[in-house]
Amino acid sequence: MYQALNESRSTFVPVRQLSYHVRQWGERQPGRAPLVLVHGWMDVSASWQFMVDALREQRWIVAPDWRGYGLTKSGQPPADNFWFPDYLADLDFLLDALAPGESVDLVGHSMGGNVAMMYAGVRPERIRRLVNLEGFGMPETRPAQAPTRYAQWIDELKALHRGDMDLKPYDSADGVARRLMKTNPRLSPDKADWLARQWAAPDAEGRWTILGDAAHKVVNANLYQLPEALALYARITAPVLSVTASDDSLTQWWKGRFTIEQYRERLRHVPQLTEAQIGDAGHMLQHDQPEALARLLEDFLRD
Repeated sequence: MYQALNESRSTFVPVRQLSYHVRQWGERQPGRAPLVLVHGWMDVSASWQFMVDALREQRWIVAPDWRGYGLTKSGQPPADNFWFPDYLADLDFLLDALAPGESVDLVGHSMGGNVAMMYAGVRPERIRRLVNLEGFGMPETRPAQAPTRYAQWIDELKALHRGDMDLKPYDSADGVARRLMKTNPRLSPDKADWLARQWAAPDAEGRWTILGDAAHKVVNANLYQLPEALALYARITAPVLSVTASDDSLTQWWKGRFTIEQYRERLRHVPQLTEAQIGDAGHMLQHDQPEALARLLEDFLRD
């Protein structure tokens, strides 16, 4: 099994009636911005471990489990769906608690990259530098789609309450590891074994269940508003590094409804933008090429 070079320590931070789980590596360095890492959909903060181990420079790093993921519960009673603005507010509360009055270096992957981009437009003064790892956003929508979307949201809420959307349990951690390697063929067995024990945990019956709330599978009730996203991009004052993988995830997911070219067109609204690509990598590039990603980040984030 993979052996972490830099073990994280866990803390819990009160945020909006939730107890937010936050991993930390290293120690606070006066005068140096904290490095904040935010994970993607159906992922956990431990997903950053391989990249953290590949960093050469010592610094204070914090990475939360978003609400309803990892060791951060969704509330009591549990939520039956999640609203994107909550991630923006949660991040703001976390930064107030962990780094009050400081600007931070913010790195987000996938959904976390989308959150990071939007947050940097909402609170531009809180971000020193921003790195977006495949945080593409969503396909553009039209108002005429709203009636169907609301109906889909209600139908999926009903399916969730019937138990039709429950996450599949696994007989063992090895089963979870095999699932991770099936999803990402580049993931080595030692890393998959390690990640499986962070991504899932045994329940009372000994089955391994994913540490993610099934309610995350419920579609957003509101349509993705591209003009709003572009207005937020335009307010970002920090230098931004957009990193994509050599594999084209958007084509795989959206079958032409949303393309990498359309994503790059959106990025033209970001005032200070640098783009980079990591070769021989898929969407989980922090797993596939942690050393190459670490070098890229350190070069961009260096004072």
